Formats: sequence, structure tokens, C-alpha cells
Amino acid sequence: MKATTNIFISLAAFFIAITIAGATGIDQVLKVVILAFLIQWIAFIPAYVLQTEKFYDLTGSFTYLSVVWYSLALSSQNLTVLNKANVIVVVLISIWAVRLGSFLFMRIHRDGEDKRFRTIKPSATQFFMTWTLQGLWVSLCSMCALTAIASETGVLINNLFYFGFTLFIFGFAIEVIADNQKSKFRSVPENRDKYITSGLWAKSRHPNFFGEIMLWTGIAIISLSSLEGMQYLTLISPLFTYLLLVYVSGVRMLEARADKKWGDDELYMKYKKETPVLMIKFWK
Repeated sequence: MKATTNIFISLAAFFIAITIAGATGIDQVLKVVILAFLIQWIAFIPAYVLQTEKFYDLTGSFTYLSVVWYSLALSSQNLTVLNKANVIVVVLISIWAVRLGSFLFMRIHRDGEDKRFRTIKPSATQFFMTWTLQGLWVSLCSMCALTAIASETGVLINNLFYFGFTLFIFGFAIEVIADNQKSKFRSVPENRDKYITSGLWAKSRHPNFFGEIMLWTGIAIISLSSLEGMQYLTLISPLFTYLLLVYVSGVRMLEARADKKWGDDELYMKYKKETPVLMIKFWK
């Protein structure tokens, strides 16, 4: 029964992605979305055989790079006729993907494993579902950008572009700073079993996730002017990112783990009460 559910979720994830891609009316978008899933399914095979999740995050980043650069190549006659704004969007997403992928790859090799996968890896259908959901993540997050790049006008440089660009830089900076602060905190042996309450983590319990949501909101705003009709469905990107990080793989799991570990700690409960779960408290 569980295997059937896993397969159903995998099929549903693929169906959702290709349905939205098809609704854009641009064959190029559908093509690169299918590519995103193919990369995951191919990578799943050695990952399952070797029972490892160590290149899961790296594959996700590679997939982002593949779909955005392939999309740029298709829309620019193999990079011979370039739209400057298209290039900027692809470079922004590429910088984010390389940074996040390398950061997560180094972290999992430092820690030895990603604990979330302990019970997932032995099940072929559940592990396959996890890789398929990564395909959905790549597809839905990047699809507004992929659609804008493939549109007749390409990405347009206007006031919305500059606003979205600024929001992306803001979100990216927040994410990088938060990740670095936590890495430095954890590098101190005495802090291994402690929670961080300094830097951005004094203003939000998950500032890195806040930054992630902001940067994808920026990409959606940059893409907005190039969309029309059913293509506006692709603006689901920041909403999907929020739902994924808050209710699926991020905040929900980390909060539950923290409550189990420090739920009896009065200082932690005080920190939890006074610090927003996601939104950065810029006020005192």
C-alpha cells in the first residue's frame, strides 16, 4: 500500500509539472521540464544501488544549471543571439544553484549523512519519489524564468526587473549570511548540541529559508512582464517555495527536531516565543 502511494505521488508530481509547463503554450518550456525529471530519474539509479544520498543536493543544483542554460541556448540560437536580460536571469539562478549545491554537498560530506534519508533509502519507491519531488522543485521554482526566457520578447528590462533583481540580491545575501553564521557556530565543538541565537538567527529561527523565499519571489517579479494568459500559472514559484520550506522539508521537520531536543530548555522556549519562525524581525 505504501509503495502504491509513493508511485502515485511521483506520478502526480510529474503530472503537475508537465501540466503547468504545457499550459504555457511554449514547447521549449515543456522540453526543459521533462529534462529536469529525466536527470533525477537517471541519478536515482546509482543512488539506490549504492544506497547513498550524498549527491542528491548536488544533482538538484546541476539540474537547475542544465534547464536554465539549455533554455537560454534554445532561445538564443545556441547562444549566438543573446537577450541581455535573459542572460542576467540565467546567471542569477546559476550563482544561487552553484552556491547552494556546493554548500549542501560539503555539509553532507562533513556530517557523513543526511538523517532525513535514513528510512527513505531502503525503499525503492520512496527513494524514487524523493528524487521525483526534486524534479518538481526544480520545475516549479524555475518555470516562470524558463517561460519568460522562452517567450517572444524574452525577459524585459523595466521597473519590475530592477525591483525583482534587488529582491533577489537581498534574499540571496540573507541566505548566504545565515548559512555562514550557522556553519561557523557549528564548527565550534562546544556548540555541537546547542542552538544558534546570534546574528540573523537572533531575528528569525530560519532566516536562510526567508532568504530563499525572497530570492525566488524576485525571480517571479523579474519574469512577470514577459508572461501572458495561462503563463501566469508559473508564478506559483515563490508560493511553492514557501509551502515546501515551511510545511514539507524545512521548518516543520527542524522545529519538531528542536522541540524534541530542547523542549525542556526554558531558554530555548523563551527564544522560540520571542523570535519569529520565518520573517526576520528587523525591529528590536
